[in-house]
Amino acid sequence: MLARRASLLLTTEATRDLPTTEGSVETPMASSGVRRLATRVVAVPVLRAGLGMLEGFLEVVPSAQVGYFGLERDERTAVARCYYEKIPARLDEAVVFLLDPMLATGGSAATAVEGLHERGARFVRFLCIVAAPEGVARLQAAAPDALIYTAALDRGLDERKYIVPGLGDFGDRLYGT
Repeated sequence: MLARRASLLLTTEATRDLPTTEGSVETPMASSGVRRLATRVVAVPVLRAGLGMLEGFLEVVPSAQVGYFGLERDERTAVARCYYEKIPARLDEAVVFLLDPMLATGGSAATAVEGLHERGARFVRFLCIVAAPEGVARLQAAAPDALIYTAALDRGLDERKYIVPGLGDFGDRLYGT
């Protein structure tokens, strides 16, 4: 529930400057004017914890295409490796939203943004619920053009590279494992 609500709010903020176009919608009573996004949007949750943010994102942008990055962090080295990817084509024509609830060391985020850039993405926005200053700094250094949206900037990382005070392992909390 927390992930859906937070991602709904983050998505609203992260899409507010995207171009729109006028359209119309038919209601049971009459036709009404509306504003629609005028740009292609791709949402890419980082498996598995990022899936918890996808529902809220799609409530705001139901027309978004969805891709996936499977990343896992080596607990000894804190280095991320990609084990799965399924990304829509022609990312150069889209604004890409990378969804991952935690931005700790920034390694996974930097790896994912690099992967998106390699596939042609020019406009990447990273949405997370909790971030550590170390992760923000690393992502900004690795991808200065990526915009970061977070609900909370926590104190920092502990010796195991977990965000403090943080939320623990978000995927485990989300899926009860």
